[in-house]
Amino acid sequence: MVVLDSSFLIAYYNARDVHHAAAARAMVQLLSGAWGTALLLEYVFLEVVTVLLARRNLDTAVGVGRILLDAREVAFVPCSELFLDTWTLFQHQAGRGLSLADAAIVVAARREPPGRVLTFDAGFGQVDGVIVLPG
Repeated sequence: MVVLDSSFLIAYYNARDVHHAAAARAMVQLLSGAWGTALLLEYVFLEVVTVLLARRNLDTAVGVGRILLDAREVAFVPCSELFLDTWTLFQHQAGRGLSLADAAIVVAARREPPGRVLTFDAGFGQVDGVIVLPG
C-alpha cells in the first residue's frame, strides 16, 4: 500500500513540472503493483484537480479527476473517518509545516504499515512513521 500525495500526481499529469520525469518512472512502478494498492485521499483529489485547473485548464482537471476515480489501481478514501486524527496531528505537528491534507496523508500512511507515501514534498521526510517514495 502507498498513499498518493498531490505533488506526485500533479508532477505526473503536468509535463512542465520539474519532477515530471521522476513521477513518470514512479508511475510505472505504481502501475506494476510494486507498492500494492494506491490510496487517494479525498483531500488530495481536491488539491490535484484545483491545481491542475489553475495551472492547465478545466478539461485537464476533469480528465485527470476521472482517470483517478476510475483507476482500478487506486482506492479512493473519503476523509471524514480520518478527520479527527488528522485535526489532532495538524494541531500538534511541532512546526513541521504540514497542510491539513498532508496531515491526513500521514494519518492514512501510519494506519497501513510500512507507511509509504508517494510524494516530492520533502516535508514528509521529517515525519516519523512515514517512508517517502520514490526515494
